[in-house]
Amino acid sequence: MDKINKALQKLDKKEKEAIRNILVKIKNKDFKGLDIKKLKSRNNIFRARRGNIRIIYYLKQERIMILSIERRSEKTYN
Repeated sequence: MDKINKALQKLDKKEKEAIRNILVKIKNKDFKGLDIKKLKSRNNIFRARRGNIRIIYYLKQERIMILSIERRSEKTYN
């Protein structure tokens, strides 16, 4: 089982739906209404935030790669 699926299993139904909506918006490059920031000292790596859930993703031209989905903690951005 990969890291993303494992992280999704830890979330409740409401959180999964919120994550799904965020991922659809990121895929469609519709960033309105999303809390997105570029990570410091990282090239093309961003974080989308919804409550205490963080989606870390890599964006390069037409390619989007989800790196992690995690609850906010001290280890989230390391």
